[in-house]
Amino acid sequence: MCGRYASSADASWLEEVFEIDEMPDEVLPPRYNIAPTDPVMAVVERTPKDAPDQVVRKLVELRWGLVPSWSRDPKGAARMINARFETVAEKPAFRRALAVRRCLLPADGYYEWYAPEGSAELPARRRPPKQPFFIHPADGSSMAMAGLYEFWKNPAGEWLSTCTIITATAADAVGHIHDRMPMTVRPDRWDAWLDPGLTEGALDLLDVPGPALEAYAVSRLVSTVGNDGPELIEPLSESS
Repeated sequence: MCGRYASSADASWLEEVFEIDEMPDEVLPPRYNIAPTDPVMAVVERTPKDAPDQVVRKLVELRWGLVPSWSRDPKGAARMINARFETVAEKPAFRRALAVRRCLLPADGYYEWYAPEGSAELPARRRPPKQPFFIHPADGSSMAMAGLYEFWKNPAGEWLSTCTIITATAADAVGHIHDRMPMTVRPDRWDAWLDPGLTEGALDLLDVPGPALEAYAVSRLVSTVGNDGPELIEPLSESS
């Protein structure tokens, strides 16, 4: 599972690195504790209605937690923040988005919580708190997490744009912390992944970036959704 992440790149960096054609009027500020149902920045490609032969790459704001177009209401979005790689092509909630609505979610890294060995056998009141870890590319680069997005229209005619992150079994490098991890897309595959004309074989473009990741303990301040700031991704020894 990927339930929190950090994304601090500024607008100019995102525009250059992802070769964005169309930028929004406003870009969300750096965030170090993005949680389910929060707004996030995503890279998508869309075909303009007045130019069906063109594809425009955009940086857009989505809400994290996918709401399928056929949903009666958006209440279940918080449970749809992740789509499992193993079943994403089969699940009705994700199948159509996988075919034509794929996105990239820029991130510095993500958080997972580790329960000390043996704590599960203890009574709930005696269990030590889980330790959060920040997991990120060891070389300091950013991650382009593989995502899907959807459009949902409420009865009043208002549109809601939402997304989910595709996850897979965690690689050995970080699997001892949590058994799931977000999948990523390499830069040389961004064009193909985003291409709405590619309707088959998209999952073959994804990677599990395990060996290239580094994990270290961080402050438990990140466990509270309202906390934010670069101090949340500092190694525990430096921030405590």
